[in-house]
Amino acid sequence: MSKSLYIAATEARSGKSAIVLGVMHLLMSNLHRVAVFRPVISDPLNGGRDHDIDLMLRHFKLDQPYERTYGYTLSEARSLINSGNKGLLLENTLNKFKELEKEYDFVLCEGTDYIGGNATLEFEINASIVSNMGCPVLVVVNGKDKADDELCGSAQRTVELFEERGLEVMAMIVNRSRPDLSPCTLRDIEAKTHSSHPLLTFAIPDDKRLGNPTIHDVIKWLDAKVLYGHGRLDTQVDNFLTAAMHITNFLKYIKAGSLIITPGDRMDIILASISSRQSTSFEDIAGIVLTGGLEPSETVHRLIEGWTGVPLPILSVEDHTFKATQTLQALHGTIDPEHPAKIASAIGLFEAHVDLDELRKRLVTTQSRKITPIMFEYNLVEKAKAARRHIVLPEGLSDRVLQATEILQRRNVVEVTLLGDPDAIRAQASTLGVQLNGANLVDPASSPQFEDYARRYFEARQHKGIRMEDARDRITDPTYFGTMMVHAGDADGMVSGSVTTTAQTIRPAFEFIKTRPDASIVSSVFLMCMGDRVVVFGDCAVNPKPDAAQLAEIALSSAQTARLFGIDPYVAMLSYSTGGSGTGADVEKVKEATEIAKRLIVERGLDLPIEGPLQYDAAVDPDVARTKMPDSEVAGRATVFIFPDLNTGNNTYKAVQRAVPGSTAIGPVLQGLNKPVNDLSRGCRVRDIVNTVAITAIQAQAQRNG
Repeated sequence: MSKSLYIAATEARSGKSAIVLGVMHLLMSNLHRVAVFRPVISDPLNGGRDHDIDLMLRHFKLDQPYERTYGYTLSEARSLINSGNKGLLLENTLNKFKELEKEYDFVLCEGTDYIGGNATLEFEINASIVSNMGCPVLVVVNGKDKADDELCGSAQRTVELFEERGLEVMAMIVNRSRPDLSPCTLRDIEAKTHSSHPLLTFAIPDDKRLGNPTIHDVIKWLDAKVLYGHGRLDTQVDNFLTAAMHITNFLKYIKAGSLIITPGDRMDIILASISSRQSTSFEDIAGIVLTGGLEPSETVHRLIEGWTGVPLPILSVEDHTFKATQTLQALHGTIDPEHPAKIASAIGLFEAHVDLDELRKRLVTTQSRKITPIMFEYNLVEKAKAARRHIVLPEGLSDRVLQATEILQRRNVVEVTLLGDPDAIRAQASTLGVQLNGANLVDPASSPQFEDYARRYFEARQHKGIRMEDARDRITDPTYFGTMMVHAGDADGMVSGSVTTTAQTIRPAFEFIKTRPDASIVSSVFLMCMGDRVVVFGDCAVNPKPDAAQLAEIALSSAQTARLFGIDPYVAMLSYSTGGSGTGADVEKVKEATEIAKRLIVERGLDLPIEGPLQYDAAVDPDVARTKMPDSEVAGRATVFIFPDLNTGNNTYKAVQRAVPGSTAIGPVLQGLNKPVNDLSRGCRVRDIVNTVAITAIQAQAQRNG
């Protein structure tokens, strides 16, 4: 097996970027250090970076310097070939590639883009370079609008051309294929290519969400200025509409996703377009481009600014209407690091239509024992997808929750229910350009389960003086309703807290979900992804000052959580003293907690190494451990860190998160409840919400199986 792969397209606009993204995601989930390399890149515009290289470096946070990611620009390569220096081109490219191959676990190579105007020359460059490098090849064939016979012929010729050069075509992906492409066509391709090696063949259907541009793309393409709607630039553009006629006729041509192009002094078109976006009688347009360098007058500007929640982007360009329209006709969508929903769509589509296990066998010789944050997050999502669970998100109008829902649905991670007024949720999603892709929308107050949930709450809390009318009032609260969905078995878990406090999120769970029979306390951990390993920090979010018995229970629960997520637990009970070197009430509490935990481990028949009190350096550093506690099974190799109080734990996890390069804190993950409910930080990112939902689903899987 090789330590490299060359992904080559056969023509422009094949969607190769999405395939590179999917393959890199697969590699990064199995290997520690992966490099990206493009022997020849298109000549960058305005001295900028190559698009695909920039996407890989930024999205996967690769530590590779940009100057080591490519060999030559296309114009440089042509110049060398035309001057008779093709050998120099091949030699220097090979040297760069081999240096990366020595240093990294795997080198993912990508061919040219076929936008340079000479497809024959570009193919020759690709074939010559890859034969010199010796990489196996994954060929991307553009299947858009191709009939079966045409597709088979194109695939056959491509494989033959590569194999005539002595290259191994390991796999072929028919990308952007028709949805009705027959499996027989793929078998025909395999049969007719006569490859000397077993050929993996897959088809990925066309998805306009990847190929169509967004307002971001329009801005870059036209060098446009954003006048309004700065927060809605991810909106997808499905078609262009040049508006020159009277509004009574213009409105007839509006379609979903239309980008309106009109002179900047056509106030009638501008106001009619905004009105159509707010009207339920018209489909939602994507935005407006004002041409000629003309902007709305001061009075119209005041009118638009005062229009509550201007629902669409409005751009201004210097070009006249005809030139702007011509320029936009050549616009195509790109997958950029700033577009997490597009990236999720590309990866989700790749995973849904490619046999990942078979491709992994061909690509990856051995899995890395080190775990990077990307590898850990990938494994979280994969584990959640393996047995999909139903997760309820009470904050249905939160922008970040809606964006996370789109990603979760596109990657088929869980079944999602959003709570809130369905019309308001749809309107907010439309404003954000988010597609909910079949997520359930439930208004607690009008739900058929409302009375049943209110009765359940009344029965659970009447001993606290709760009356039936109080119960109904509580259950209108989305957090109480969502928690009751979990309690009643109508959902497997709940995630909240992006706009509400920790107390608001977990109070209902304390009231009627309660703790597990084997847990005396609800606590929390953070899964700390630090460079090339993942450890557990607890409790950093729930219990301010746990006593010794509670600290012991937190330790056992944290070890159980660690195992659930594939971390072998070695538990360090942290203090400002190691062993018997120090005294004081806080040290004595940790000593007592360690003894209680050891007794519980014996009583419950557990196999769990635990040590305390330990200072943090003795827990993590083998050299310090040999000096301070040489005979300890835990010192120097701890993976679960139990802090003596919330103040210490919370400050430490935040300090590590900010100070250790490449570290990510996932959590807090609540533990000890009968059913999974998890809290989000109010400063959480969309990525954090996706991870927490995946964690909650995995907890639900474990509880159902256990």
